[in-house]
Amino acid sequence: MNTNIEYLGLKLKSPILAGSCGLTANIENLCKLEEAGAGAVVLKSIFEEQIIYDIKRNTHMYAPVGNYGDSYEYIAQHVADDSVQKHFDLIREAKRRLTIPVIGSINCYSHETWLTYAKQFQDAGCDALELNMAIMPFETSLSTDDVERTFSNIVQSLKKSISIPISIKVGTYFTDLAKFMQQLSWMGIQGITMFNKSLQVDVDVDAERLCNADSLTYPGELYNTLRWTAILSRKLRCNLCATTGVSDGKDVVKLLLAGATAVQVASCLYRHGVEYMKTLNDDLRAWMEGKGYESLDQFRGRLAMSTSDKAGMLMRTQFMNYFADIK
Repeated sequence: MNTNIEYLGLKLKSPILAGSCGLTANIENLCKLEEAGAGAVVLKSIFEEQIIYDIKRNTHMYAPVGNYGDSYEYIAQHVADDSVQKHFDLIREAKRRLTIPVIGSINCYSHETWLTYAKQFQDAGCDALELNMAIMPFETSLSTDDVERTFSNIVQSLKKSISIPISIKVGTYFTDLAKFMQQLSWMGIQGITMFNKSLQVDVDVDAERLCNADSLTYPGELYNTLRWTAILSRKLRCNLCATTGVSDGKDVVKLLLAGATAVQVASCLYRHGVEYMKTLNDDLRAWMEGKGYESLDQFRGRLAMSTSDKAGMLMRTQFMNYFADIK
């Protein structure tokens, strides 16, 4: 049975990838994930804020900057280099020990830093790069055009700077999600990953303060990912990788039927261990065998929507079925 796919121009033995998370931050887990059948691994993102935090912590920037004199810029750069070096060491070690593709992940907010880290990840040996572009629209001074222009400028600059495949990981915070994802795919990138799991906020009612909520996804979140995968998979000029809400092998099958090229998982690995990757692959193969499919191409995209009119009609029909009990 053939579960091979081509994703971002890379040959993968499975469409199931280990998504960027803490579990992909050490070589032991990466080796276990490969052994369990992961098609590729996306390394834990490097965050620009983390680098800045390390600089502040190690140079004691809570003291006046002037205390460091002319040496500050040198010290700050040394700390930044040391902070990201562990990521590059992991990439080199992973490339030495793994046979599956290793995809880097970066999350920045300044244009220049995107370019700097992208080049360094390429030089360290990454097979591809996922841009974790979690741009939250909380600034009232930013318009839709401003946000979309940021995406466009970063993509165009990176295309000129690096040669490895680029994928963009996006959230759902777009007023024209379908249109912009299509436009993004026209920019020459190789993939789009939907969707980014943003930080969830809760309230501690006893302490009367904001706090972090559970960061793991839950099964109910799959439906939004499934909807947009079915709507967009035939409209993009690049691969579509689906993620968020995947809990078992059946969810993987659903997303492939909706047209996803590949599926990223993370939360279910936290819940069941990295060895659960084998269960996901076994379930996919068992389903294919039960249906008589010899390859993914025989069913992938079978339930994808062909036109926006069809998508609109489906959503409207579902609404009527639910509220008007129309069968």
